[in-house]
Amino acid sequence: MAVIVKDILEKLNLEAPFNLAESWDNVGLLVGNPDQEVTGLLAGLDPTNNLVNEALTKGCNTIVTHHPVIFKPLSTINTSSPEGKLLEKALSNKIAIIGCHTNFDSAAEGVSNFLGQQLGLDDMRPLIPTEDDSARTGLGTIGKFITPLSAKEFLQRTLNTLQLPGVQVTGDLPHEISTVAICGGSGSDFALSAKKCGADVYLSAEIKHSTAIWAMENKFCIIDGTHYATEKPAISLLVQKLQNLSKLAGWSIDILQSTDERHPFTFMDKNYQP
Repeated sequence: MAVIVKDILEKLNLEAPFNLAESWDNVGLLVGNPDQEVTGLLAGLDPTNNLVNEALTKGCNTIVTHHPVIFKPLSTINTSSPEGKLLEKALSNKIAIIGCHTNFDSAAEGVSNFLGQQLGLDDMRPLIPTEDDSARTGLGTIGKFITPLSAKEFLQRTLNTLQLPGVQVTGDLPHEISTVAICGGSGSDFALSAKKCGADVYLSAEIKHSTAIWAMENKFCIIDGTHYATEKPAISLLVQKLQNLSKLAGWSIDILQSTDERHPFTFMDKNYQP
């Protein structure tokens, strides 16, 4: 059966309702025609020129990204800039781009919850619940390990899950870790909430210097796992959900996850050789 972009939006709204998005956010269909037939769907974390090129290579005319391709109002579109080239390329090739951002963060099974699952947390609940607490929606998550982990075990598990060679840590890493709070992406502002909720460790990204100093002074452990690494795992969840919905609906389109995306930062140490 033919699938149109509007069908993708309807299915996404079931798993990550767009009304859960923060008021400052920009989600939904950001580029393209809602009535266009979908030839294939490619999901990624970031809307980049590389992702559009990958979609073209794989025969996908619909892209779903976590971060919105248009976030702030545009005063100009300069097609000599990377941002302008992306929009020009998408429009000229009739590629629809959908943003699934803070609505996916706040979904009952969203970004932070999935990262918590990958770490092995149990009994998770939102760190910052929405008004409808019974729906278990909200930003971040907090949960417990059935069996507490040693500091070494927890750090190793975190690095393996995030696929990072190392992380920045502020405050004291407890010898035993039972309760962990998580906010995938930029979560510096939720550090105090994590401490008040009884977390032994708070895992997030883009931790402000002032927040790191506060954590150090209060002997509260915060781990900065980078924005990319704390959100990237959830793209596989998004793809899995869309594939399941596609199967139930009888769609015959490929729903793929980007294989070309890479962490924007390169980790270097004193042994670096140019």
